[in-house]
Amino acid sequence: MDNETINPVITSQQQFDTAAAYIEHLQKGLVDFLKKPKHTHIVHFPIEMDDGTVKTFEGYRVIHNRVFGPSKGGIRYHPDVSTDEVTSFAKLMTWKSALMHLPFGGAKGGLVCNTKELSQNELKRITRRFTTELFDVFGPDTDIPAPDMYTNAQTMAWIYDTYDVLNSGKNNRPVVTGKPLALGGSLGRPEATGKGCMFATQRFLSKALIPDLTEIAGARVAIQGFGNVGSVAANEFHRQGAKIVAVSDSSGGIYTENGLDPDDISAFKQEHGTVVGMPNTLTLSNAELLECECDILIPAASVYQITADNAANIKAKLIVEGANDPTTPAADAILNQHGIYLIPDILANAGGVTVSYFEWVQNHANEQWELDHVNEKLQKKMVKAIDAVFKRWQDYRVGECQCPEAVEGVPPDFRTVALIVAIERVAEATLVRGLWP
Repeated sequence: MDNETINPVITSQQQFDTAAAYIEHLQKGLVDFLKKPKHTHIVHFPIEMDDGTVKTFEGYRVIHNRVFGPSKGGIRYHPDVSTDEVTSFAKLMTWKSALMHLPFGGAKGGLVCNTKELSQNELKRITRRFTTELFDVFGPDTDIPAPDMYTNAQTMAWIYDTYDVLNSGKNNRPVVTGKPLALGGSLGRPEATGKGCMFATQRFLSKALIPDLTEIAGARVAIQGFGNVGSVAANEFHRQGAKIVAVSDSSGGIYTENGLDPDDISAFKQEHGTVVGMPNTLTLSNAELLECECDILIPAASVYQITADNAANIKAKLIVEGANDPTTPAADAILNQHGIYLIPDILANAGGVTVSYFEWVQNHANEQWELDHVNEKLQKKMVKAIDAVFKRWQDYRVGECQCPEAVEGVPPDFRTVALIVAIERVAEATLVRGLWP
């Protein structure tokens, strides 16, 4: 990464500016509004640890935009969480919700901690205190958290219970999504992001942009990150007839030309704590996995994995971003030059927030939908979003969409087109609502 500056705020601004250059009549004042978060909340609080010592924790909740409705976004627990990172992801949530036509704005939360060093009781106390600190921010119709990195359904259950105790006598279930089924969670929510990646890829390949890759069946797939998103994606792609040639976790990766059964990988990881060392596989690093021989590459681990340093070495024909921000702007340009297509994060991994929306709707109506109904609605949403971005991308290619003078002759890539569509929708809604006072 020597050739570029890696910073989440700079990255999101670069991506926004690239897309905004294609949107005519976008007023500067409106651009400034769309770039900046509406609210940034930073909290500090002490917790008594299991050994009797006291430790102070720092947490964040950034609300980027509420033009379409309540803000929506996950909460991550990680030692490296920062306001810059959370702000960047809050913006992504705004664009993701707009692209999927969901009645949400964007938000993101984070707590600086290492979950691997905390007991279950410590995590519970930290989560409950974090919730009380942000009680005036969270709300079923104002700001709705969800699970993210190193948080899960249990975390959401603690947030819900804490909020419900402090706000008794109301239907508070819609205050968080990604809850356990027993507390109003939606069927299909844990699998939604990985399944959405598959639906998006399926629809994209059907457009026949890649002549020798028009369906998932038979495709060689490499997945960086065998967590919730990556493991579900592996299962979904495998069911569609793909050959899973490589997967990885934080310890490293494995590769085999013959393909891997996701159930066997999960069983091995359950027993050994990592995928590394699985019989009849070649061990490789996470960096090497990105450059392995495959047709479809799914970065589903963490940010900035594909950079200016390795983008030219990628052999995949299609990249499907299961993680948020896995590719830098400089890498985007290189991939585009090499003819490698990419389904961006705000489109590829939008299945999670989409089924979170379904959960929120079910909670408000005190209903629970059947799994087939949830998956059918998710597929329709993913297909509609892919079609909208693809049509706009085609329009730029054939001249149906005129590029402004500043970018004339430089048709946008898929990430840029997805952002153009999302930004236009948010900008239009902002102006239609009217600027008040």
